[in-house]
Amino acid sequence: IQDMSSAVSVFILVSLVAVSGFHLVWALGITYPAADQKSLARTVTGFRGRDNMPPRATSAFVALAALICALWPYVMTGKLFTGFPAWLITLGGFTLTLIFGARGIAGFTAWWRALTPEQPFARFDRAYYSPLCLALGLSFFILTIGRLS
Repeated sequence: IQDMSSAVSVFILVSLVAVSGFHLVWALGITYPAADQKSLARTVTGFRGRDNMPPRATSAFVALAALICALWPYVMTGKLFTGFPAWLITLGGFTLTLIFGARGIAGFTAWWRALTPEQPFARFDRAYYSPLCLALGLSFFILTIGRLS
């Protein structure tokens, strides 16, 4: 179980540090990997008629949130000390399970597709974004259940 927790923690760390890095780049106003704001917005937000990225502060907030989520497995496994009570650490793991799981599931619903129909987002969402969120949700679930045993 220790090896599985370590592997799951590394998967979460690598995935969410990458997500955090992209959002930090966008917070700095860089449109990578797109050529301009409009194509970036249609690649990473997918909302109908969106010609601009959300405000830079929003991207910075998401970058910070993703980084905290990336480190949370190490809080859950006791490798990163925060001083938080055990119940709060477990609640955090459960909350992240729900957030990532719900986002992953949403990407496969007609409701979400109607809300975010822009291409290439819709294609990338089904192929990459939603499956990644499901995998992250499952990973946080594994770590959370491990805390309860």
